[in-house]
Amino acid sequence: MSVLHVLGSGAAFSDGERTTTMLALEGASGVVVVDCGGDVVQRLLAHGLDPLAVTALIVTHEHADHVGGLPLMMERLWLAGRRAPLPVVGIGPAVAQAVRLHDAFDTSAWPGYPGIAPRVVPHLRDALVLDDEDWRITASPGVHAVPVVGLRIEPKDGGAVVAYSCDTAYEPAIVELARGADLLLHEAAGGPLPIHATACEAARVAAEAGVGRLVLVHLPPDFAEGSADVALARERFPALEVGFDGARYPLDAERRS
Repeated sequence: MSVLHVLGSGAAFSDGERTTTMLALEGASGVVVVDCGGDVVQRLLAHGLDPLAVTALIVTHEHADHVGGLPLMMERLWLAGRRAPLPVVGIGPAVAQAVRLHDAFDTSAWPGYPGIAPRVVPHLRDALVLDDEDWRITASPGVHAVPVVGLRIEPKDGGAVVAYSCDTAYEPAIVELARGADLLLHEAAGGPLPIHATACEAARVAAEAGVGRLVLVHLPPDFAEGSADVALARERFPALEVGFDGARYPLDAERRS
């Protein structure tokens, strides 16, 4: 059974109930982590997931709240007993940032330290990110302050298809990425600059893409479920819920008939 875990649901700065938005994809053969802005290993353990089962890390873009936790993640994986290099997959600028952060720390005296295995994917629509025993994951560009991608996650066991917008303003490429998905996780950080989506814009994407359910993530500290923006978003797309740290979605149950 494939399961989506919301390790974190907050923006770069959120409140005491949320850490940065990070996901874990649990499959029969292991766990794929999406982004690592916070303490990934602690969040995996909180979800009952084995950190040594992590098979890959996908980084969506170069900002600190999505990749800044990599050195701590690697230290903890090494202390837990990992010895194989961790594949770190993403577009060029994101992977380059991951390498810089990783290499800022001298691990030469750490016996058996695994290190990372960077892999760059094209910054193009429907680019293949990962194809393993559990998942087929593709990416398409969003619109943000730096190059970024959203993800389409298709379980090999026939479970629900998931789309994740990552950080982006409203973008037709993300609508197409999410087309027909059972579950869409879309950011709703809003803000004065056109580099994040509002809840209403997330609902627009969900409605235009024809998804089954919308979960709002990447939420700022002043986010209020009772706000006018969320109310309008629910009018546009009623199957909307507010994401939270610790949410767990068994993807067989999310699949639409």
